Amino acid sequence: MKKAPRMKALLALLLMPLAANAGAQYARQWPLRLDSPDAGAYRVVLDESVYRQLQSPMLADLDVLDAQARAVPAALLDPSSPETPRTRTVELPWFPLPAQRRGAPDIASISEIATDGSLRRVEWRSGNGGTVVGNGFVLDASRVDAPIQALRIRWTDTQTLFDLSVRVDASDDLREWRTVAEDAHLVELANAGQRIVRDRIEIQPVKARYLRVLPTDRDAKALQLSGITAELQTVAPTPQWQWRVLTGQRVEDADKRVHYEFALDGRFPVAQADLSLPGNSTGAWRLQARDDATAPWRDVAQPWTAYRLGSDASPPQPLHAVHRDRLWRLTPMSGASQGDAPRLRLGYRPEALVFVAQGTEPFVLVAGSARAARADAPLATTIEAMRAQRGAQWQPATATLGASAALAGPSALTPAPAPRDWKTWLLWALLVAGALLVAGFAISLLREKPAA
Repeated sequence: MKKAPRMKALLALLLMPLAANAGAQYARQWPLRLDSPDAGAYRVVLDESVYRQLQSPMLADLDVLDAQARAVPAALLDPSSPETPRTRTVELPWFPLPAQRRGAPDIASISEIATDGSLRRVEWRSGNGGTVVGNGFVLDASRVDAPIQALRIRWTDTQTLFDLSVRVDASDDLREWRTVAEDAHLVELANAGQRIVRDRIEIQPVKARYLRVLPTDRDAKALQLSGITAELQTVAPTPQWQWRVLTGQRVEDADKRVHYEFALDGRFPVAQADLSLPGNSTGAWRLQARDDATAPWRDVAQPWTAYRLGSDASPPQPLHAVHRDRLWRLTPMSGASQGDAPRLRLGYRPEALVFVAQGTEPFVLVAGSARAARADAPLATTIEAMRAQRGAQWQPATATLGASAALAGPSALTPAPAPRDWKTWLLWALLVAGALLVAGFAISLLREKPAA
C-alpha cells in the first residue's frame, strides 16, 4: 500500500531536473485551473501581469508546459476575433393541432390565451366536412427573451421510419402568419443496423409570440412528440477594452520641435489611443511609435483632434493595426498646447492562448524569455474540424490563471551567448599557419650562402 506514494515521490525527484531546465528558460509561471477536466482543449485569457513579462514582439516567449515541463500544442488567437457565443436553449410548451378541415375556424378563435400572452390551450370546437389539410403543432414562445434561430424536436416513436417535410410559421396574434422556414426535414431512417436522425430545424432568427410547424404533405402522419427545445440567437461576447495610462516627458528635437515621449511596460496589443487632457482644451495631435531608441519613429494613427469641453471629450482614436511597441511619441500640431505633457491612454483587448491538454496535469503558463520560442500548433484547423463535428457554437473550455511565481527570474531575459564559429577560427588558423610557413621558407633561403 505504501509503494504508490514512494513511486510518485521518486518520479517527482527524477523529473525535477527537467522542470528546472525548462524553468531556466522563462522568467515567471502561472498555474492553470481547468474548468472542465475532460474537455481536451482550453482557452486562457492573458492578463496584465503576463503582458508585462513578455519580451518578444510576436509573443514567442509565451507557452504552456505540462507537469513534466514539456511544451503542449498551443497557439495565440487574434485579439480582433470575438469569442464564439454559446448557444442558449429553452423548452417551449407545445400544443398539437387536430386534423384541420377547410372552412374550420382559425387558431386564434379556438385558443385560450392568458393575460400575459401565453398559450393555455388549443382545441377545435367546430368545423364539419371538408378535406384534411394535415397535422401540426403550435409552440408558445411568448416568454422567450431573444430571437429563436432553431428548433430541436424530440419524438417517442422510434419504430416508424420517416422523412417528414415541414414548414415553420411565426405569428404574434395567431391570425397573421409569416413563414420563417420552408421545406425543412425531420428524418429518422435505418438500414443494416445504422440510423440517421435529423431532429433540428433551422429558421430565420425571429422573435414572435407563437410558432407553428405544419407538414407540407397533407396526409402526413402526426409525430408523437415528447418535447421541443428552442435555440436562441446570442451575441458573441466582445472582450472589454483595457487601458494603460502613461505619463510622458516633454522633449525638444534639434529643430526646436516639441514632442512628448512615453514608455509602455509590456507587449500589450494596442489598438486604440486617447488623450487625458486637463481642463477645457482642443488641438490636433500626431501619434508615433517605435520599439527601441535606435529605430525611426513611424505613424501608427491618422492625426486627430482631441478635445475636452466640460464633461464631454473626444472619442478614442483607432490605430492602423495592432502595435506592441515599447516607445510612443505625441507631437502637438495646430491648436494643441505645448505646455505640460498630456497623459496618453493606450487601449487593448486581451488575447487568448489556446492549448491542448496533452501530457499530465498540472499545466502552467510560462512567459518571459530571451532564449525560448513557442512553436505554434495548427489549432485553427483543429477548432474548425471540431465545430464541423459538434456545431458552429463549439469552442475550447475555459482555463484561468492562478497567482504567478518566479522561475528563472531576470536571468531568463539575458540572451544566450552567441555560439562560436569554430569553422571560421579554424580557417584563420590555417591561413596564419600557412603564412608563417611561407615566411619561414623565405627566411631560410635568404640565409643560405650564394653558390660559387
